[in-house]
Amino acid sequence: MSYQLSKMRLTLKRILQALFLAVLFSFSTLAMLRTLAATSNNSTATIERASAGKEEPPWIKNFVGLWPDRSLRSVLDDEGNTFAGPVIDDNDNHLFEVTTTTTTSSTTTKPHTTLDDIFISVKTTKNFHASRLDVIIKTWFTLAREQTWFFTDSDDEEYSEKTHNHLINTGCSASHNRMALCCKMAVEFDTFLESNKRWFCHFDDDNYVNVPQLVRMLQKYDWTDDWYLGKPSIKAPLEILDREHIPQKISFWFATGGAGFCLSRSLGLKMKPLASGGKFISIGDKIRLPDDVTMGYIVEHLLSKQLTVVEEFHSHLEPMKFLKQSQIADQITFSYSHYGAEMNVLSLDGFNNQIDPYRFLSLHCHLYPNFSFCPR
Repeated sequence: MSYQLSKMRLTLKRILQALFLAVLFSFSTLAMLRTLAATSNNSTATIERASAGKEEPPWIKNFVGLWPDRSLRSVLDDEGNTFAGPVIDDNDNHLFEVTTTTTTSSTTTKPHTTLDDIFISVKTTKNFHASRLDVIIKTWFTLAREQTWFFTDSDDEEYSEKTHNHLINTGCSASHNRMALCCKMAVEFDTFLESNKRWFCHFDDDNYVNVPQLVRMLQKYDWTDDWYLGKPSIKAPLEILDREHIPQKISFWFATGGAGFCLSRSLGLKMKPLASGGKFISIGDKIRLPDDVTMGYIVEHLLSKQLTVVEEFHSHLEPMKFLKQSQIADQITFSYSHYGAEMNVLSLDGFNNQIDPYRFLSLHCHLYPNFSFCPR
């Protein structure tokens, strides 16, 4: 009996030892697996940090998914090699995205600007819808479709559809006198204020806007400061009679509307008590001058803010043929005009003059050759 008890105790002891070893082995295995998982996670994090630290190809700083080099003629891979870009569907809603960087210093961070921060307005009239808007809609409008609005003087179902309902009937006169021009500009300005956008950029319906260059230019300026950006068409400040203090004269610069100009939101808000709600029209009527001059009068004379000249804006008052082809990609706006048989247009190869009398189609294909309508 004693022998059997001893044998049972020995067997039980061995069973307990086996269970203990099994539990110990399980805990050891679990600890080893946790260690391996932690090591794997650390390795992954290290790889991710290394990847994040890898320098991006230079073109990414300018574009995502479009022609990144300065001439905008090709797509580069990560190694900087050139390969053929895609054919672009002109009805695509998002052809490119302009990326931005935030410039930092030891004390301040400069707010950056993206395309969606800009309210782009184009002044037009019903009589020019067919002759001027079609080429804009086909070219640069496709690059800023959500940000661009057309201000006209009549309802037009056809062009409302073509502009994706971005055609606004201002209710202003269809004439080209100063009152009608100031009326449209007043609606443009008030619509900008309601949009809460950071920048207001006005253009005429005879302008081509190089959208990426416009964004790049605005990225140099802080929208929280007061900026009036444009280009005058006269060689000296304009002098007009001060009708409240005759015979005194007033002197100020103004950016010609035919080249385009931009206002920061900070400046727009300072202008609001003077120019919103139709007051812009009253000031234009008071000084008896058109809309772009009235804008300069409000900014420079009434608010004492100076015009900052941007040489890359160009109006029809300049000879377009003197713009060198090698410099075209760096310019922001272009225009055209004709006096009788003489055409003031860009000297640029491309479509024939019957198809492209204003050279905007040729210009667009020079900048963006992969659009579907561009010759190959």
